[in-house]
Amino acid sequence: MDVEAQHRLIRGGTVVDGTGAPAFRADVRVRDGRISEIASSLEPEADEVVLDASGCYVTPGLIESHTHFDGTMWWQPDLDPLPGCGVSTVVMGNCGFAIAPLHEDAEVRAQVVKIFSFFEDIPEAPFFENLPWNWRKWSEYRASMTEGVSVPTNYGAFVGHIALRLAVMGMDAWERAATPEEREQIAALLEDALVAGALGMSTNLMDHDGEDRPVPSLHADDEEFAALFDVMERHPGATVQVVVDSIMRMTATTQMERLARLADGRALRLQWAGVPTLKWQKDYGLQQPLAELHARFAEEGRDFWTGYAHVPITVTASVKQTLLFAQSNDYVWHEVITAESDEAKLALLGDPDWRARARHSWDHESLETGFFRNPGPMLLDNSANDAGPVGITLSEYASSLGVHPSDALAQWFIENGLDSTVTMPPWEKDDEMVVRLTRDPKAVGNINDSGAHGQLFCGAGDNLLLFTHYVRDEGSLSIEEAVHCQTGKLAGHFGFTDRGVLEVGKRADITVFALDEIQRREKYKTWDVPDGKGGHTWRWTRDPAPVRITLVNGVATFEAGKPTGARPGEIVTPRDGA
Repeated sequence: MDVEAQHRLIRGGTVVDGTGAPAFRADVRVRDGRISEIASSLEPEADEVVLDASGCYVTPGLIESHTHFDGTMWWQPDLDPLPGCGVSTVVMGNCGFAIAPLHEDAEVRAQVVKIFSFFEDIPEAPFFENLPWNWRKWSEYRASMTEGVSVPTNYGAFVGHIALRLAVMGMDAWERAATPEEREQIAALLEDALVAGALGMSTNLMDHDGEDRPVPSLHADDEEFAALFDVMERHPGATVQVVVDSIMRMTATTQMERLARLADGRALRLQWAGVPTLKWQKDYGLQQPLAELHARFAEEGRDFWTGYAHVPITVTASVKQTLLFAQSNDYVWHEVITAESDEAKLALLGDPDWRARARHSWDHESLETGFFRNPGPMLLDNSANDAGPVGITLSEYASSLGVHPSDALAQWFIENGLDSTVTMPPWEKDDEMVVRLTRDPKAVGNINDSGAHGQLFCGAGDNLLLFTHYVRDEGSLSIEEAVHCQTGKLAGHFGFTDRGVLEVGKRADITVFALDEIQRREKYKTWDVPDGKGGHTWRWTRDPAPVRITLVNGVATFEAGKPTGARPGEIVTPRDGA
């Protein structure tokens, strides 16, 4: 980093410091990667670059609290489009999915990639092509990551419970509880990760894979969780993160009651996802029991934090890479996803026997709450070869052909190409619950899944909806509340003590933006994902907000409307700077 890039004076802006305190007019001076002064009417010094922030908010850098860049950062180190969306820190290793630790057996190690690829819709090939895989323990993974990857944001990571079990138990992790000896080894690997700076342990009490197998962490018994909680207690500031099911098998309440019982009497921080924020979940009766559970945990004085999303789920379905069909319990359509070649996919889509099974699965086996039960709003919106029709719904297309919607979808993919996509409009949000949770002191917001589901939906940039919709358009949140939600509140939760608020002496992670300039931009395809065959496949991305500038450790990663190419990101751990 050159000296000029680190010495800046941000003048004339409105400071929103990330604590939730009222905004105030002030200048901010940055030297040597830290905030050196915050005061009114600061005069420029000779070696400073001055940024006129008139009409802008000056805030801490925004924190993406739930991403899946664990593998992607190795082949897409620019983390597009995050710098232009004001992001200075990302949190990885969520949902129990992580790429460390690893088993000695190559077949078992491949399971880590297959799990990641299926659940996060990221192609397997670049994992094997671009990652060095020169680690076994999480501590070795950290060393490899810090030596081998340079990115424009800071990054922290959980160690995944699924990876812990696979590293010790091999393929048996899919089938059974751990033995006492295996529990000790799993606990030892967790200890290694926490000593090395992992944010904590993420676990998954929700998912089944493409063969309808419960993920390995669903086989963990109470004794295993107790052993892991013993380790967690020795590391104040570390977090247990858990995803539970409030959308498919509806086991969230039961699993959270179980974890609460196991956590009784323990000094344990736990983040769970969480209270649903979609209107259909409220209407379906799924929201209220979990909101009551959240309130009860708070009343009991537990250090339990509820995760939530402020963005509507917009789902784009393809037949190249998606968990959408399997997660909707439509395993017949999922056969197309798992077919190994384009020829095999096309053969299935055109096969009368497969089509008959697909119609039955669509109508009788898919989840009642799944997208495909209501094909009315499903939009045929992205043709790979422009054969069309495009811009009409699947129901309209099926009616024009006089066939079942499943047959119509199959025919549309045959005629328009396998890189075509169809999109469900965003589910309606329960804005009242979003506002309520944003204001709640024990809720974790800004859960966007950035870096995941490249051909399903793009979470990167969704952080901005909190500002554009809830602050600017609706006025249901103040700018101070929105900034606090994505900065100081998250920094406090994860233990990032040296950043997350604008304060003299803190790291200069800073975002400057004008509220009337930023937007959550429309997504579009970019072909930059290695396909393992010497070419590339596509992912969704979007243009920058744009913010005026994003500083990470005092270095501009986005400025003058474009990324700077600088990659000053560092690993962040609980209690950094304490």
